[in-house]
Amino acid sequence: MVVYLIRHGKTAATEQKLYCGATDLPLSDDGVAYIKYLMAEGVYPPAADLYFTSGMKRAEQTLSLIYGQVNRTILPELAEYNFGDFEMQLHEQLTNRCDYQAWIGDRTGRIACPGGESREQFARRVLAGYAQIVEISREVETVLAICHGGSITCIMDYLFPDAQKSFYDWYLAPGHGYKLTYDKQGSCWYTKLLEEA
Repeated sequence: MVVYLIRHGKTAATEQKLYCGATDLPLSDDGVAYIKYLMAEGVYPPAADLYFTSGMKRAEQTLSLIYGQVNRTILPELAEYNFGDFEMQLHEQLTNRCDYQAWIGDRTGRIACPGGESREQFARRVLAGYAQIVEISREVETVLAICHGGSITCIMDYLFPDAQKSFYDWYLAPGHGYKLTYDKQGSCWYTKLLEEA
């Protein structure tokens, strides 16, 4: 089985470097243009047997741009990190807040953004979503999921603990992705899509 994990295209929040997880933004004009450019470059697979998204506008729109109106399964568990009260704000706007300093300085993963999630809660949710993809897709050859940078980073960090990468080394630019190839024994290896184009 092959699983493609693709990050949605750019949004206004991406371009402005705002914390944006639960805020349901569409793609920006530049985001749409860049997805079309990557399509023309042959970065994405021509089709898949099953499609998944988080259900958020930016993921749904990216799927539609690349593959048209295909049937897909929505897994809200794949949604981006919920930054709670920090949503749609810049790092510089938050630096004087004690709760923000506690969150960014947290090494346990257990401190949640006010009104949002902790890294531990986020990982548990996203990995439960990925487990559903694997379970649903056992009888097919090719699966494609369009979701979010944080979600994909979380999945890759979990799947490849011995890769000698830090958590953020897995982070993808908008529109980019990973190809995960599973053998019959369940072993998995990966490539970046742009390395194959």
